[in-house]
Amino acid sequence: MKPILLGADHAGFPLKERIRRLLQRRGIRTIDLGAFSPDPVDYPDIAGALARSVARGRGTGILCCGSGVGMSIAANKVAGVRAVLAADALTATLSRAHNDANVLCLGSRLLPAARLPGILRAWMGTTFEGGRHRRRVRKISALERC
Repeated sequence: MKPILLGADHAGFPLKERIRRLLQRRGIRTIDLGAFSPDPVDYPDIAGALARSVARGRGTGILCCGSGVGMSIAANKVAGVRAVLAADALTATLSRAHNDANVLCLGSRLLPAARLPGILRAWMGTTFEGGRHRRRVRKISALERC
């Protein structure tokens, strides 16, 4: 099984650390791409590094920042990445099942702590349904070539 790549800016650092510990307790291999402290960093640098790794097939990713918005915008600039901002388990499930999302973005300032385990279970426990959704995902990929 491929690892889960983790990344965060300074605002998302505590959430990333919590996620890393949760995943490791479940025996899931992670690769941490930073930030490695709450010292200020620029989120596009972290999002870009993680998104390029995902696009190269090295795993799926989870990015954390204050709102999750900046990380999702930056990650989606990399061809082959379908990053989704999810604040609940249903969004995480549908993004994987229907959109074949490969990067989960979370907002540390907005996400209630009690929701995190359910979102992670939904994200990691859902696979792409294919079928009619495959055609739509191909159309999304075609937009990257415009």
